[in-house]
Amino acid sequence: MAGHRGMVGSAIVRALENKGYTNIITRSSGQLDLRRQQDVEDFYASVKPEYVFVAAAKVGGIVANNTYRAEFLYDNLCIQNNLIHYAWKNGVTKLLFLGSSCIYPKLAPQPLKEESLLSGFLEPTNEPYAIAKIAGIKMCEAYRDQYGCNFISAMPTNLYGPNDNYHPQHSHVLPALIRKFHEAREGALPEVTIWGDGTPLREFLYADDLADACLYLMENYNEKQFVNVGCGEDLSIADLAGIVKRVIGYEGALVFDTSKPNGTPRKLMDVSRLFATGWRPKVGLEEGIALAYQDFLQHRTER
Repeated sequence: MAGHRGMVGSAIVRALENKGYTNIITRSSGQLDLRRQQDVEDFYASVKPEYVFVAAAKVGGIVANNTYRAEFLYDNLCIQNNLIHYAWKNGVTKLLFLGSSCIYPKLAPQPLKEESLLSGFLEPTNEPYAIAKIAGIKMCEAYRDQYGCNFISAMPTNLYGPNDNYHPQHSHVLPALIRKFHEAREGALPEVTIWGDGTPLREFLYADDLADACLYLMENYNEKQFVNVGCGEDLSIADLAGIVKRVIGYEGALVFDTSKPNGTPRKLMDVSRLFATGWRPKVGLEEGIALAYQDFLQHRTER
């Protein structure tokens, strides 16, 4: 399990434990730097994992993606290259690579179908991260084609939940809103400012639902074609802010800063391929935000 301390990785560990799996192999970044080829090679050779979930990545929101462009490309390429290559070298039975919905062109037809990959220009602000994730998909496909590896890929939509990153500059939109509204309520601030004009449409999936999908795919899916993972419904950033405001109990005003970038106008995943296999998410958005807020309250001093 690569990335077990992150939001996605920790959710996968919980899902594995809930299903009765006990031999779960994890290493912290302090114990194993996944960017270092020799370290990863030595790890695989000594531990010999049978199934690998690649949930480790350098991640962040619009500001972080656009500011640390070199690190987002270099670090993510190193991590996934090492994990995928040495999985093949050491005879791993199956590997699941997790990507991101940002792999799709900025203006791809909505909802986003798997077939839209590489059909147009990427969103410029997160292009380095997207290119790294596209490379990961293609690497899994190439090792399958050349060596017969059962390496599969899944592309999650926007995620949130326990162990999320609530950093004011480096977080994604939903955890950023949770922090903003909480601090505004605590400080009795008269208004909360939201980046952009509030019109972009986004889809959100609770992290434990993604983890459930990952186990489902690891147990049931063996195809070359990567699959989208989402809930199949989206809403505007303005409506999302309204839900977060309600969950947290903030009573001030919302202000939209139109000088800040909106990002991609809409990102809704076409999840018909996954849904056709029988999988469905279980946690609704408002319920999930309430659970995420409780996690924030419990751990905010640690993040």
